[in-house]
Amino acid sequence: MPVFNATMRKFGAPQTIIHQYQYWSVMLRPAQLTLGSLILAAHEPVRSFSALSQESFTELHEVISQLESALAKAFSYDRLNYLMLMMVDPDVHFHVIPRYAKTKYFNAMEFIDSGWPGAPDFNRTYEIDAETNRLIIDHTVSCWGKK
Repeated sequence: MPVFNATMRKFGAPQTIIHQYQYWSVMLRPAQLTLGSLILAAHEPVRSFSALSQESFTELHEVISQLESALAKAFSYDRLNYLMLMMVDPDVHFHVIPRYAKTKYFNAMEFIDSGWPGAPDFNRTYEIDAETNRLIIDHTVSCWGKK
């Protein structure tokens, strides 16, 4: 089990972890930009992408392949954005934002991608309750590893 860095803790680890690898954790982004928004966080204690080990980069290929497959099965996204911002939270991580041309519904909630077709709108997030977050996590986990 990795040591959770400050960025991972900020985004709710360990409760928000969907899938954990040796070098990476996939977590639900508690404030959803769009349905199924995730955080992909490196475990290594580095502050620049280039400082990650070769092993971390190698594993990243597997992580991304499984992540994209699970999100496609879970939510049928139209596009997928990976944003590595690291301004507020300097540990290596990506915001993984599924993008939708049309409104999505989950657990009787409406999710609109207000930035479509442009950049994700970080000013509009869905502050959802813990139960809905848990349902999104459980649904995504149930799709992990399935084609």
